[in-house]
Amino acid sequence: MQTALATFLIAAMAALAVAAAAYGFLGRKIASHDRTSKRMASVARTDGGREKASKRGNDPAAQKRRSVQDQLKELEDKQKQKKQKIPLRARLEGAGLTFTPRDFYIASAALGVLTTVGMFIGGQIPVLALLAGFAAGFGLPRWTLGFLTKRRRKAFINEFANALDVIVRGVKTGLPVGECLKVVANESPAPVGPEFMKVIDAQRMGVPLDQALLRLHERMPVAEVNFFQIVLSIQSKTGGNLSEALGNLSRVLRDRKKLIQKIQSVSAEAKASAMIIGSLPFVIGTLMFIVNTEYMSMLFDEKLGHAMMIGGGIWMSIGALVMKNMMSFEV
Repeated sequence: MQTALATFLIAAMAALAVAAAAYGFLGRKIASHDRTSKRMASVARTDGGREKASKRGNDPAAQKRRSVQDQLKELEDKQKQKKQKIPLRARLEGAGLTFTPRDFYIASAALGVLTTVGMFIGGQIPVLALLAGFAAGFGLPRWTLGFLTKRRRKAFINEFANALDVIVRGVKTGLPVGECLKVVANESPAPVGPEFMKVIDAQRMGVPLDQALLRLHERMPVAEVNFFQIVLSIQSKTGGNLSEALGNLSRVLRDRKKLIQKIQSVSAEAKASAMIIGSLPFVIGTLMFIVNTEYMSMLFDEKLGHAMMIGGGIWMSIGALVMKNMMSFEV
């Protein structure tokens, strides 16, 4: 009876956990998509008014503006085609890993099988063993990949503005853009240097610069790289002062970095509170185990106690995800 009740409770909590996690992430994406749609609609209304005004005369500035708008629309269409879903190979390269997708899937399956077999040998019920194997084989590798990718993107963004300054100074001295990219690839620390080296290698193989930058954006899908790609693509087709455009972009990226740091400092108190709340069950459980070992040993000796700890871990994970989404800000 206890085993059946524990199995039912575990299944119910697992279903609630999956539903809560999906709601948290999907809700956030839908809200972000709504904000993006509103911005695009506002820009479209503004651009429409300017276009009507420019049609009244043959203004060279208006013609250049229309040309830039056409280039932006073309770049947006290309990004929509390529950004439907980031391939696993690009995600692995973005994390700085040398694994192939085949190796990743094999390692994930092996980890899941070993965890399931280990839980069976340890005497756990089949439902718990399968859930643990699924978490170890499907969730843990992807969480690790996401963590490594996020850390590498953060390091890239921190150094990217300095790389733009190097390009600006090179362009002002008369160097072509390709030579400036080579300087960045050779002199910048990782991960900026290796990523730009891949762009240089792609150009040596005959890939156009805009396509090489699109591949860079696939490996590093951040707004900073997207801005850089748009500026270079438009400048190569419509002309203009590249050093001024990249200098403005560098200032914008530094302002974004300052804003992100300000947000982090403002939300530091909330993060500290979340860490304290999350650590309370472990601290109190440890103290109770020291004070009354016999009372707490039931959690470790009985299967129902194991199920209760797993259920508590699931609910704590849901709470941590909710607090993380509440404290995360997109800039």
